[in-house]
Amino acid sequence: MDRTARSTRFVSLSAAALIAACGGEKVKVVTPDSLNPTVSTVSDTGVKESTSNVMTKPETPVVSLPEAESVYREKKYVEASEMFASFVDQHPSNPWGFYMLGLSSWKAGNLDQAEGAFVKANELDPKHVKTLLNLTRVHLDQGRPKDALGTVTMAMKIDSTSGEVYRLMGRVRSSLNEPNEAIAAYRVALLRDPMDVWSMNNLGLIMIQQGKNEEALGPLARAVQLDSTVAVFQNNLGIALEHTGRFALATEAYKAALVIDGGYTKAKLSLGRVEGRKEDLSLPPVELVTLAENFDREIRGVQMGGPIPKN
Repeated sequence: MDRTARSTRFVSLSAAALIAACGGEKVKVVTPDSLNPTVSTVSDTGVKESTSNVMTKPETPVVSLPEAESVYREKKYVEASEMFASFVDQHPSNPWGFYMLGLSSWKAGNLDQAEGAFVKANELDPKHVKTLLNLTRVHLDQGRPKDALGTVTMAMKIDSTSGEVYRLMGRVRSSLNEPNEAIAAYRVALLRDPMDVWSMNNLGLIMIQQGKNEEALGPLARAVQLDSTVAVFQNNLGIALEHTGRFALATEAYKAALVIDGGYTKAKLSLGRVEGRKEDLSLPPVELVTLAENFDREIRGVQMGGPIPKN
C-alpha cells in the first residue's frame, strides 16, 4: 500500500473511531484543506458565489461639481474645500475643479492648499485670468508681495483691459511700498471702470497715508455715494474728514460705519475721538456730493461744469 492510500485509510479509520466515540453522531473531520477555506455560498439569485476572508478597500465616494459648488455658495468653505479635493482626485485634468479648490481653501484660511490648487489650475489653463488674480491675493495674504507682483503681471499680459487687474496691481504696489505706482494703477482701474468703488476707497486710503487728506475726500465721497452700505468706506471717509478738521462730518461718517457694523472697533475709537470737538470756523465748507461729482468728472475726463455721462 502506497503512502497516499495509507493516509486515506488512516483518516477514514480516525473518522470511524470518532463517530463511535460520540455515540454514532457525525463529527466534522478537519483536514489540511479545510484549515483556511474559501467559503462557497448561494446568493438570493441561486448562483453559487465565492467569498474570501480578504477585505477590499472601499471606493472613494464620487463628488460632483454642482454638489461642491452648492456647499461653497452656502459659505461652508472648509466642507467645500474637502469636496473639491475629492473631486480633483477623481478628475485630475479638470482646471475648474482646482480653481474652486483654491477659492474655497483660500476662504477657509488654508493658504498653502489654496496656492497649490491655483498653481495647478494655472498649469491646466494658463489663460484663465481669475486664477492668476486669486493666486495674487493668496500671495498677498501670505506676505509675499514680490511673488504677487509676478502673478498679477502675468494676468496683465493676458488681459490689459481689465480694471480688476489694475486694482490688484494697485494693492501689490502699495504692499511693496510704492505709493505713486499704486495710485497710477488705481487711476487706470477707474479709467477702465468708473464705478469701481474699491479702487476709489483704496486710492483715498493711500492719499490719507501720504497726508493728502483733501485729495482723499473726492474718491472716498464718491465711493460712499455709490455704495453707502460698506462700513470701511464710511470709516475711511471719516478719517479724511477728521484730518482736515471737519469734525461734525467725520462724526456722521463714523456713526454711519457703526450703523452698518456695530462691532467696528476702529470706528468706535474714532467716534470717541472726534465727537463733540469744535471745528475751526475759518475752514471752507465742504459739500460731499459736490466732491463726489467732481471726482467722477475727473476720472471720466469730463470738463468741470459739464454734464456727467449716464452710466
